[in-house]
Amino acid sequence: MEAKKSPKANLEDKRTIFIEIGLIIALAVVLLAFEWKKYDIEVAQLGAREAIEQVEEIIINTKQEVKPPPPKPPPTTTVLNIVEDDVEIEDELIIDVEADEALEIEEYIPIEVEEEEVVEEEIFLVVENQPEFPGGEAARLKYLSENIEYPQMAKESGIQGIVYVTFVVEPNGSISNVAILRGIGGGCDEEAVRVVQNMPSWKPGKQRGRPVRVRFNMPIKFTLQ
Repeated sequence: MEAKKSPKANLEDKRTIFIEIGLIIALAVVLLAFEWKKYDIEVAQLGAREAIEQVEEIIINTKQEVKPPPPKPPPTTTVLNIVEDDVEIEDELIIDVEADEALEIEEYIPIEVEEEEVVEEEIFLVVENQPEFPGGEAARLKYLSENIEYPQMAKESGIQGIVYVTFVVEPNGSISNVAILRGIGGGCDEEAVRVVQNMPSWKPGKQRGRPVRVRFNMPIKFTLQ
């Protein structure tokens, strides 16, 4: 008995189509494999919990107690001392109620008080005996070198030179009327005046045997070392 086969069940005619479909699927799988991305997996670790000790703030009560006001002092009592009104007044004011315009009134003349004129003693420029620093010229130079402080401003600016100071030696040897004849600035002028004003009393100058006021000029040299 021969087997009967339907022409529709014959797969030989569809072989080519199945091969093409298989190639397409294989090609698609290959392309998908090339395009596939692999992501790195990172393991996130949570930090260990730390216990933080919270310090409570201590609030200090700064409220000041209001002190009651001090008690008021007791009122003072004024005691009036009443005396008898029998004291005679020597200087009485006489008022003439019957005086008219024809009455002659003596003109009041104020008493003039003469002011005494203060006569300043003469200041000599040249005298017979010139004033002298106690101990002589060497002592004067030593005093200046030991007491003069070079001003900082003059040091920084490089200022140096001679300051000429003038002053008056009084009859008692004291120093007055200190002034600058020619200065160099930078604080040197003020320092020269300060040192001269602090000098000890001089031996006064004399004219005809008596002490007189004498003007003296002194150069003070400022030199940077």
